[in-house]
Amino acid sequence: MGVDFELFERLVELSTRFRPNGRTLMLGRHTFKVPEKITHKFVRTLRRKEVDLNVEEIQQEDGYCETLMRKLGFGEMEAMDFSDYEGASILHDLNRPVPKALHGQFSFIFDGGTIEHVFNVPQALENAFLLLKPGGRFVSANGFNGWPAHGIYQFNPELVWTYWKRNCGCIVHDCRGIQKKPRGGNYHLPFPDPAETGRRLRLKGKVPEGRMYLYYEIERTAESVLKDLVLQSDYETKWHSHDNAGATRLDEGASPV
Repeated sequence: MGVDFELFERLVELSTRFRPNGRTLMLGRHTFKVPEKITHKFVRTLRRKEVDLNVEEIQQEDGYCETLMRKLGFGEMEAMDFSDYEGASILHDLNRPVPKALHGQFSFIFDGGTIEHVFNVPQALENAFLLLKPGGRFVSANGFNGWPAHGIYQFNPELVWTYWKRNCGCIVHDCRGIQKKPRGGNYHLPFPDPAETGRRLRLKGKVPEGRMYLYYEIERTAESVLKDLVLQSDYETKWHSHDNAGATRLDEGASPV
């Protein structure tokens, strides 16, 4: 888990439009190092976004990213992990519900490739929601394509729109695919909401070879709430005006699964 150049670009851009207020957290403790041969790319990104920093002051000797996060205005980030082998300050298994004492405690949560390694993804996503306070943002970058045998899962943009927008009522500020180490510059592929057209994204022939992240930013609002029935966007649109098992089950008072 680490902040590479592609994620560095997104974090720098985010820092120009969002500053958290209060505690901040990363899922896992992420590394950060500027490779000497591409230092110019990091410098160019900072200058292009008019961020008054240099590459020397955003790195730390142990190779982790707290200094970068602090310099970008994201506060003194705490780290949550299963073990303290990388120095995490909060030990918790994301397969299990987070303690209520941590609910609503964080104004910014960064997941730079952790949830893809957690088996119980629904619980991990629910944990991220519960950890956020209203107005807080969750930023995630996990494998979308080209990461065989890396984690337990790769993720689709449908997860963002189905879970975060329709299930939780959060604002989706960004949802895109980002190619890692692209040839000929950065490659970003926008992922719009499929429910707006009632059909799935047509990505055949549009996804380049190589590793890609599913990158997204969501905001929990005062009205956001966890629902107990998660349905895929295009199916939900098709089923809306028809009898369906979900509506029957809820009407009967059965516990959703």
